Amino acid sequence: MARHTGPRLKIVRALGVELPGLTRKSPGERDYPPGQHGQRLRKKSDFGIKLMEKQKLRFNYGVSEQQIRRLFREAKTAKAPTGNKLLELLERRLDNFVFRAGFAPTAVAARQLVSHRHVRLNGKAVSIASIRVRPGDTITLTEKGRGIPVVRESLAEPALARPEWIAFDAAQASATVARLPEASEVPFPIEVQHVVEYYAVRM
Repeated sequence: MARHTGPRLKIVRALGVELPGLTRKSPGERDYPPGQHGQRLRKKSDFGIKLMEKQKLRFNYGVSEQQIRRLFREAKTAKAPTGNKLLELLERRLDNFVFRAGFAPTAVAARQLVSHRHVRLNGKAVSIASIRVRPGDTITLTEKGRGIPVVRESLAEPALARPEWIAFDAAQASATVARLPEASEVPFPIEVQHVVEYYAVRM
């Protein structure tokens, strides 16, 4: 199942990194793994390190194991480095674009906007969160969508600064894909080579 319906902050603590697509909450002083023995220092295995990096991508972008494997296969066939291409494909998901453009406080909330048909892609209502945006695509919200309190709050105070690959028009409340996103523009620390190595021996 792609969506994580459990405690999101627990995932953030387990992975040791803030994932803006998953939640706006911060672990604060509890920056150690959850559980009775969370404060004990444990040396992670090579497998554990690679698995953790992969899980960062899964939870931040809200994709299932099957989806990320499919994206990895596609990334492997590209001319660009596999890891960089994988991050680009994840960033180009419609729900992530809606989040990064500032229409929603998290990718989770953005996915809900898309599924409820509040999002328009090039003027056409869409409801599939995994649609891949391309340079030149323009995203707007329906009139009803713009009136949702969480959307108004997010537009007034975005959770993250908008990346350079998104051109935002405040007057029209629209966002356009100016270019393809780069790996360096992912909004959380990720060692993507570990993800590549994780799947290299499993696919």
